Amino acid sequence: MTTEDPSGCGCGCGTPQREQLIEIGARAPRAGAVPEGSSAPGPRHLVEQLAIPAGSFTMGDSSGDRNRADGETPRHQVALSAFEIDATTVTNDDFARFVEATGCITEAESFGFSAVFHLAIDAPPEDVMGPATGTPWWSGVKGADWRHPGGRFTDLEGRGDHPVVHVSWNDAQAYCEWAGRRLPTEAEWEYAARGGIDGAKYPWGDQEVDEGGWRANIFQGEFPRRNTGEDGFPTTAPVRTFAPNGYGLWQSVGNVWEWCEDRFHPATYRRGTTAEKRTTVTDPVGPADGQARVMRGGSYLCHDSYCNRYRNSARSQNTPDSSMGNAGFRTVSRRGAER
Repeated sequence: MTTEDPSGCGCGCGTPQREQLIEIGARAPRAGAVPEGSSAPGPRHLVEQLAIPAGSFTMGDSSGDRNRADGETPRHQVALSAFEIDATTVTNDDFARFVEATGCITEAESFGFSAVFHLAIDAPPEDVMGPATGTPWWSGVKGADWRHPGGRFTDLEGRGDHPVVHVSWNDAQAYCEWAGRRLPTEAEWEYAARGGIDGAKYPWGDQEVDEGGWRANIFQGEFPRRNTGEDGFPTTAPVRTFAPNGYGLWQSVGNVWEWCEDRFHPATYRRGTTAEKRTTVTDPVGPADGQARVMRGGSYLCHDSYCNRYRNSARSQNTPDSSMGNAGFRTVSRRGAER
């Protein structure tokens, strides 16, 4: 069956865009850039790499659980060149090495606030800017950033192997530039997430996420009021939790949304009439226009009653300067980036 997002915004688990939270006159200079001349000796990107073979797959929703506004159909054939992808999302420890080497200031730090889910806020009342329009379970929290995921009273103690969050698309691009990497295209992400099982709903197949024990980090309970944490993690989980897929990717669904290179448009799959002509699209890179960027994989806030986007084909989006407590990224090799 198809489902609808009650927020109507189509963004990650109802995550608001930065413009929905920003105070009048509060905009800070854009960040997410590496200071000129910054460098670090030795290896930079230390995340384990997985070789994804060249091949083709059917891209798009096959389960009927699509969110209508997200543009998960029509299904179409995609052929991809070989590439290498991170086995996990970039962790707090990984991102800390980048910041130490470059002095990069993230956009959450530059703007002075980021979006935090209401149950995860740990900050003085004066730091909470108030609920977002349409998604009152999200608030702008002053002082929330990658080092302080819940606000001023939180830190990264014991979270070094958790995915970095409160990083914008621009921040992820800055990391990639330093590391000699790039973000995956939307097609590369879905191909890798499927783990070699074409047409399946999830990376492990079609079994539901809680069948035989939890398989991914999502929201349990009554969204958004009560999270029972049955899977063991009310917010982020270490990046090597649960089981990897057939290609060796850990947590490609659940845990955190993952930024992709592509611009987002709900009609991306319908453009060009490729599906109607039954042709195969080779190494697609998404639309050439549009502000929002694609996010994939769902997060610890996905719930089947609200945001069931913890599926291989699910799509979401947000503006490139937006940051939130449930989004991070993984990278791929630069080979083929100029295609």
